[in-house]
This record gives sequence, C-alpha cells and structure tokens, in this order.
Amino acid sequence: MKKIVAAAVAASALVSTAVLAAYPDRPIKMIVPWAAGGDTDNIFRPFAPPLQKALGQTVVIANIGGASGTKGAKEAKESPADGYTLYAVHDYIHSTYYTGVADVQYTDFEPVCLVAATPSVLTASPKTPWKDWKGLVEDAKKRPGQITVGATLASTSHFFPALIEKAANLKFKYVSYEGLAPRMNAILGGHIDLTDSNLTQKGKVEAGQLQFIAIASEKRDSEMPSVPTLKELGIDVVYEVSRGLLAPKGTPNDVLAKLESACRQAAKDPAFAATMKKQGTRVNFLDRKGYAAFLKKNDELNRNISKDLGLLKR
Repeated sequence: MKKIVAAAVAASALVSTAVLAAYPDRPIKMIVPWAAGGDTDNIFRPFAPPLQKALGQTVVIANIGGASGTKGAKEAKESPADGYTLYAVHDYIHSTYYTGVADVQYTDFEPVCLVAATPSVLTASPKTPWKDWKGLVEDAKKRPGQITVGATLASTSHFFPALIEKAANLKFKYVSYEGLAPRMNAILGGHIDLTDSNLTQKGKVEAGQLQFIAIASEKRDSEMPSVPTLKELGIDVVYEVSRGLLAPKGTPNDVLAKLESACRQAAKDPAFAATMKKQGTRVNFLDRKGYAAFLKKNDELNRNISKDLGLLKR
C-alpha cells in the first residue's frame, strides 16, 4: 500500500513538474485598468514585447477601465491563479483602498516585479491667465476654490495636486475623470485649468497645447530642463508614480519565478529603456522580494497621505 501511495505521489509530482515546465504554453493576458493611451498603458505596451521575448509567449494587453481603476483590479483578483493573468498596477491600489473607493488591496495579489517610476508634473492649460508657478499661486489666492483640477478621485492624479494644495496653502476645485486620456482631452479643450501628467506630454507642451508648471522630482529632468522642480519653488513635494506587475493570489511559486525572471530580462531591454527615457520615466526593476517590501512601505505611505488629506476611510 505504501508503495502505491508513494508511486501516486511521485506521478503527481511529475505531472506538476511537467505542467510548470510547459508554462507558458498559451498567451498571457495583462490587465491594464485604464484606457489605451493613458500613462500606465504607455509604459506596459512597450514593456510587452521584451516580456514576450523572455517568456516565449504572446502577452495580450487588455484595457479594462472604470471605477477609478478598480474594475480592472477586481477582474484581475477574480482570475484563475495560473500565471495567465497579470495585473499592471500603480500606487492607486493603495489610495483607492484607504479612501474607501475600492475594497481591493495589494495583499489580494502576489508581487511579480516593479517595472518603472515616473515623476508627476503639474500641468496647465495654456488658456489660463498665468504661465508659471508664481502666477498660479497669485491667482489661486485671489480665487480660492475656483481653479479647476482634473483628477481621477482617490488616485495618484488626485493625491499629487492635493499634496501641492496643502503644502502651498491653496484651495483647488476637483473635477473627476477616469484616467489620463479623458483628463488630457479636458485640459486640451480648456475645460479645466490644471492636471497631473508627466513628460509623455512633452510634445504637446512644445506645440503650445499645454504648459508644464513644475515637476515633482528631486532634480530637473534632462528631457525638459526648463521645467523647475517643486522643491526649487519652495514646495516640499516629491512624488512619482511607480508601476509593477501583480498576479492573482495563489499563483504557483515556480510560475511566479518564471515571470520574475522574464521581467528582469525585459527590464534590461535597451529599446524599452530608450522609450522610458523619452517619457520621463526611469526603469526601476525590483524582484519579487524587493517589490513585496516596496508595496508594504508604499501602502503605509499612502495610508498616511490619505489621513493627512482627511480622506482616510479605513
């Protein structure tokens, strides 16, 4: 009887090993919880080709927007934990949870890797009466609560201007949009005064369609050296959006290890690095262990920001 049990266990192990060895044997879906053309899409779309090469399998991007990014988060959470669904995430996974917008949190997933970090840029419509930070502050002091800011409420595009608002003792009026693409349409049309963007909008600034007021990095970016940092302007706000990949809870360790290895290889791709540089984004790879620690620290940071801004609901 013992021999039969042992043989069965051995056979099961062989089958399991064979299945894992074959992974991935079909296309992998990467859920991007925002519309095509948004910041997250613009980072993971060029990341997909080197990731495909490293995995030896097609990676299909699925844009599932809605509910401040939580529609895509829920679909990712409810997907089979077999390695065939990846979830492209950024800091909103923390902010939407603590502000009560969503009941999905980062601990509902397995960390795979951190990919990139993008400093936020306070961006204005050229239709505003001011062209720089000094003019913005003067106008905001004269008209408290009247300067409009386009944001996805409880996400990074809300937290970033809210931190500036608090640090500079200003009062803005927030207008809600689902992701960067509709916010950009609104500001390009002159329907709002300000929004959070990044250096992916450099071309529109050079064409006179937008204006960069200040970047939330430690130092000026070489891609747009004329844009001052908020710190230079006396506003102690450094803020960047960090993006990585998660997998549904319970995804097998061996599968996660393969994904981690493929991410490490893809993050070294020169074409990906060149694309990120043009977007004012730095490649910031962290493996599973490093990303897990990062997520924990970032979760606490976002909880504290939510509390400081009076938005904490959990």
